Formats: sequence, structure tokens, C-alpha cells
Amino acid sequence: MPDIVVRHIDEAMAERIKTLARERRWSINEVILHALRYGLGMGAGDVFSELLLEPGDIAHLTGAYDAQEQAAFQEALNALSQASPSALAAAAKNYSEAGESI
Repeated sequence: MPDIVVRHIDEAMAERIKTLARERRWSINEVILHALRYGLGMGAGDVFSELLLEPGDIAHLTGAYDAQEQAAFQEALNALSQASPSALAAAAKNYSEAGESI
């Protein structure tokens, strides 16, 4: 099997991987492999694999979204995908320092 090196993993993601490894008593490699398999829709019994067929359609997740809600949610996802991770982290930090919880 080929080895792949992933660079530029932010601190939050690295900590989440380590936490999952500790909680599940898995190696870090196992956590990453599971995340990749499920993220790519290749996990055994992966209930989300069918979502890859219609990546823009979120209504079928619960069956309760109407067109306006789906459009608003998609707009929010698009905005988040364009935001830089460092800007989001800084905003979250400022928000939590103000005594608010996210």
C-alpha cells in the first residue's frame, strides 16, 4: 500500500485526531484511515455514501428542509468554505473571551 503524507494540518484538527485515538484506543493512523474512508464514502455500511451522488442536495439528510431552508444552509456552507481557518479560529477565540459560548 502506498504511503501518503498530509501537510499543514491545523492544531485543532491534530488535537481532534489525537482525542479520538485516545477515546477509541486506536492508533492515530487508524483514526485518519477511518476519517478518510467515511469522508470519501468508502466505509463499510457508510450511511452517508449515497450523499456523494448529490453533493449539493442537503434536503434528504432529515427530509425536513424546505427549499428556502436548504438555500440558506447552502449559503452558510459556501460562506464558511471561503473563510480562512485562521480567521474563523480568531473569531471563535474573541467570541469565547467575551464570555460567550459557541
